[in-house]
Order: sequence, then C-alpha cells, then structure tokens
Amino acid sequence: MYRLKCSGSGTQTSNNCGPDFTRRSIHSIFNTHRISQEKENTIMKLQVAIDLLTTEAALELAGQVAEFVDIIELGTPLIKAEGLSVITAVKNAHPDKVVFADLKTMDAGELEADIAFKAGADLVTVLGAADDSTIAGAVKAAKAHNKGVVVDLIGVADKVTRAKEVRALGAKFVEMHAGLDEQAKPGFDLNGLLRAGAEAGVPFSVAGGVKLATIADVQKAGAEVAVAGGAIYGAADPALAAKELRAAIN
Repeated sequence: MYRLKCSGSGTQTSNNCGPDFTRRSIHSIFNTHRISQEKENTIMKLQVAIDLLTTEAALELAGQVAEFVDIIELGTPLIKAEGLSVITAVKNAHPDKVVFADLKTMDAGELEADIAFKAGADLVTVLGAADDSTIAGAVKAAKAHNKGVVVDLIGVADKVTRAKEVRALGAKFVEMHAGLDEQAKPGFDLNGLLRAGAEAGVPFSVAGGVKLATIADVQKAGAEVAVAGGAIYGAADPALAAKELRAAIN
C-alpha cells in the first residue's frame, strides 16, 4: 500500500520533507490518467476533509489521522473562519502530506490560487460552475508553483460533460461532490456520483457520503481519491475511523 515517506530522520522538521518533496509527492499520487487496466491496479487514495472551525481543532484532528491518509483537506468553512494561516499551520505540521485548500473559487482564479499556493497549499479547488477563464487562470498559477487544481462539480447538473471540459483545461482531477445540504435531502444517493465518475473517464474523487459502508463502492467505480469528512471527524475515535477506512481500500 502506498505511503508518502520522507528520507532522512522522518521527523516533521526534516530538511528532506520540504516543498520539493511534496511537489514530487503530488506528481506521484496524481500521475497521468492511465488506461482502464492500469487504473484498476492503482490504489485509491484517502483524503480527510476537515470541516472544523479553528486552527487548533484542525491541527489536533490532522495529528490524529495523518498516518492513515494521503491528503489533508482544509474545508471551506475552516479557511473562511481562520484565513490562509490555517493552510500554513497544517502544512508546517505535516510537510510530507498533500495539503488541499478547498477554496471553491468562482472568480479571480489565478489570484486566489496563487495566494493559497504561497500559503502552503498543494491543491486548490475551483468550482466547475465557474467560467473557463477562471479555471484556466487557476491552472496557470498551479503550473507556476508546480502544484495542482481540482475542479469541484458540486451543483453542476451535467457532471460528465463538465468533467471532460475542465480536464481539458488542465485540472489535475475533478471532484464528484454532493454537499452537506444535498446529502441531507430525502432520497440522496451516492450512486449518482459514482456513475458520473465512471462515465466521465477522467481522474476523479468522490466526496459526499463516503464512509466505511460505501468506500468499497467508491473504489469499484474507479475513483482515484475517496474523500471522507464526517465519517472521520464526527467519529468518537477519528484515528480508528481513518484506520478502518484505510484498511477497507484494497
């Protein structure tokens, strides 16, 4: 099973766990999309979505689950509450992890991506509903920093078509995402996201309803990343929850 490891002492302060290491890690984790047979042999990555509201709480949770996850996502409410400093704090604490800033940018793509990358983010999100020029601007900033852009398809009706379009614009991958409000509606079905991801034929993650009971289906659909939020931070023992999700990935 894939793990990101630093050379040298392996401590968080090791000089071998700096930005260059993480840039190499991003490219290792999110390599160019392969043909179906190769994709089946790729181990799906686990991403924790931290939708807490303070830097202290985010650092505590990240510290509990870091050994079991590949990507640490800082949720939109967290970044709005604490600002860019939370990105820097988490990256400094976990330099060997890919730090994902869920900005949900809708305009000024290059500017917003640039400031997040400078703060320490390795990946940022732009909304799929944004104009193509906004996505292209964020991709331009990502290339300048050797980082990546994820396009979040939350609220996009035709996820399959838009996924193909934004991948052509340079998105590292797309996120098939149902937000908390959508998940709370009667009749919400994760399978709709899984079908869209499988049909789009581009690298994708799944966020919204990922838990121990569903993570196997997420992997079968071909997702490269499974994003778990409440299933981890809402658990009585977040470390155990993350460990069990990791163990369920074949």
